[in-house]
Order: sequence, then structure tokens, then C-alpha cells
Amino acid sequence: MAQQTEILKQKNEYGYYEIRMESVGGQGANLAGKILADAGILHMGLNGVNFASYGSEKKGTPVKSFIKFSEPDRDIRVNSPVVEPHLLVVFHTNLAGKVAVMQGVKPGAAVIVNTPKKCDEVRDLLQVPGGVTLYCVDAMKISVEEKVRINTTIMGTICRAVDFLTKDAVHASIKDIFGHKYPHLLEPNLNAFERGHEEVDILEVPDDGKYPVQPFTPFRPKLGWKNAPIGGVIPNPGNTALNDMSMSRSGFYPVWHEDLCINCGECDSVCPDQAMIFVTRKDDKGEDKRFMTGVNLQYCKGCMRCVDVCPKQALTAERETE
Repeated sequence: MAQQTEILKQKNEYGYYEIRMESVGGQGANLAGKILADAGILHMGLNGVNFASYGSEKKGTPVKSFIKFSEPDRDIRVNSPVVEPHLLVVFHTNLAGKVAVMQGVKPGAAVIVNTPKKCDEVRDLLQVPGGVTLYCVDAMKISVEEKVRINTTIMGTICRAVDFLTKDAVHASIKDIFGHKYPHLLEPNLNAFERGHEEVDILEVPDDGKYPVQPFTPFRPKLGWKNAPIGGVIPNPGNTALNDMSMSRSGFYPVWHEDLCINCGECDSVCPDQAMIFVTRKDDKGEDKRFMTGVNLQYCKGCMRCVDVCPKQALTAERETE
């Protein structure tokens, strides 16, 4: 009996090729994982599984998407999160300030980053260890030009980085998802996919020991059943002082025009993250009044509700660049 040719060149101890995507809600990482898993399973005959890890399903909150592939004759029986990925995908460089995105990445792995920067700069920004192949793609720029989300662009780059995932298989899976529900979005998403495959900066990171491998460390809460204070007191209440929602914006942000603003507060009433900055000061009659002074872009996630509701066009959607 002829021996079956192996499709996967890289495997872990269980015989799996594993992908981890680090993203935020609203950028389509969960859907990208589903499309890639479908491509491998339905159109290439591999065994595979896809699942995600996240808290509240809110735009701007951290999301991890996991994909595992194995040969057709090997079942996938380990469904734990991916801790040592063969491929890591970072949907925004600002995630590095909130999540230890490089944990578990070892020499021989590939890393894809959505960024307008070149790989040399990104390597130092994310502290990518040596022996890794780094792929940098300006997925936000492409998605804005094609009027789609960044996930299909990044899937094109994934096909560039993963030798066994064929473009035809992922094309077919994209058509399965968009062709029936959103036919008008099929062509621009396929265009973004092709551009994500081609418009890539690639760096073979030298094994120079500049940045060590970061071992995976599971999250453990500081308080548990042994050390939680009696009475349900929370000594360290949560706050959003260091929260950064900018990574969830989809290429545009609201710009405030002071000369057009009438300080009506409509923008503040619809903003889900209280990003509108108002101060109290005296008006022309000497009375206290609330005045708009701008938008806090740290908390703004680019939903553009303020732009839609402004009666005087004092807030406009503008292209966000470096």
C-alpha cells in the first residue's frame, strides 16, 4: 500500500499545525479563523478545528482566534488554546501594550503583523525573537481602499506565509461565506485577499539572540478563594484609565471643527465610550455652560455615531494614518 504524502511540513508533538490570532473585537479575526478552517477541512481534506477566546463581545476588547490543522488520518483531540503557534497573526501593533502577543513564539515560526511600518522597525517594536520569519502588511490601508474589513487582507498574507494553504481553497471558502449572504462584498474581499498576498514586506529575522523567546504564561487572577478579602471587598477596582480603543478603528476617526460646533451635546449622548471632551466655563452671559473641546482618541473606537448625529457637521470622518 502506497504511503500517503504528508501535507504539513511543520507539526507539534501532537501532529498539529497551529495558528494563533491576536486581535480585538470588530476586526473579523473570529470570521477569518472560520474561513481558514473551512478552507483546510472542506477544500483540502485536512482535519481542523477553529475556536476563539474573548470576554464580552464588545468592539475594541481583546480577542484570540485559534486554528489547528492535522493530516487527514489524524484526529484532533486536543482543543486547548494555542500556546506555541507555528503562525502568529497580530491584527494591530498596539495590542502589544495590552497583551503579551509574542508569548510562545519560537524559532522557525512565522509572524504576520498588520502595520504600515517596515519589518526592521516592527521587529524591535514587538521584540520578535531570532529565527522567525516576519511578514508586515498594511492591511488597514488595503481594507480602506477596497472598502472591506482587514481580515480578508490578512488571510491573503496567511496564504503567503503558510505553504500548505492554497489560494484556491481559501478563495472557495471566502465565496462560501460571502457569495450567498453578502454577494456585493465578494469581489472587494477577493481583491483585498489578493493584495494581502502580494503587498507584503518579509524579513528573515537573524538568530542573533537580541530578543529571547517569551515562554507562555497562563493568566492567573490575583484574588481567588484562598486570598480574597472577607465581605466581597475589591481593593483594586477596575478602571479604563489605561484602556486604548484606537486599535479598533477601521481606518477613520472623527475630527472636530470648533468653528462649526454649537455645543449641543448630541455627540456625547450617542458616544458609547464617553470619548467627547466637555468642560464647564462661563458663556457670554456669565452663566456656566458645557463646551465641547475635542475628542479623546485614546477611547474613540471609530464607530462614527457622533459624525452621523452632529446637526452642523462639526464632526467629520477623516482618514487616519501614521
